[in-house]
Amino acid sequence: MAKESVKARQRKREAMVAKFAEKRAALKAAGDYSALDQLPKNASPVRLHNRCQLTGRPKGYMRHFGLCRNMFRDLALAGKIPGVTKASW
Repeated sequence: MAKESVKARQRKREAMVAKFAEKRAALKAAGDYSALDQLPKNASPVRLHNRCQLTGRPKGYMRHFGLCRNMFRDLALAGKIPGVTKASW
């Protein structure tokens, strides 16, 4: 389980990326790289990292479900993810 401060930092970055997305796109289209340098560092989408929605775990992230592998396995075995069943042959 990730610390709450790490999760809060990630949410703050996501909000800042959304806030400056339109401005960044306009500056990039105009080729004004000196103005791009003046924007906050956390406004860049490159600084975002995919994290599990439940635990905040950064590794083992499954993009299709938005969960880490551990939470995916627990929820799938409990039958809480529609259409996902344990394989057996």
